[in-house]
Amino acid sequence: MFHPKMQAFDKRMKEMFDEIDDVLEEKYGNRYPIHPNRPTRGATSNKAADGLFNVGVQFTAGYGSELGRGYTVDMNIATLENIPENEREDLLLFTVELIQEKLPIFFPEKNLTCARDRNLFKILGNFQLGTL
Repeated sequence: MFHPKMQAFDKRMKEMFDEIDDVLEEKYGNRYPIHPNRPTRGATSNKAADGLFNVGVQFTAGYGSELGRGYTVDMNIATLENIPENEREDLLLFTVELIQEKLPIFFPEKNLTCARDRNLFKILGNFQLGTL
């Protein structure tokens, strides 16, 4: 059984990352050839399942982390091309800028931010759900 406020939070997070996916696909979607086994952009009902990019988050309790619990940002680029590390980092930094821009729009009642935690980025802040 899932907490209804957690489901609503997850839904907003998915909507935010769908918008970020759109921006990435528009700006960089033709930079690399898409993996042959991946559907083209818009071919599925889930933006995470098609196109060049799959961007989202996964909750972590933060054990061993410098910043503690939060949502780690996962960005996968669906291509067989070798992407130079500096380009991959530039794409990730641009994605983090988009996240910072959209967090207050999608979660105005929360004080959320995106920060580097060692070798990854994490959304941090107030994740309290309140009461049912």
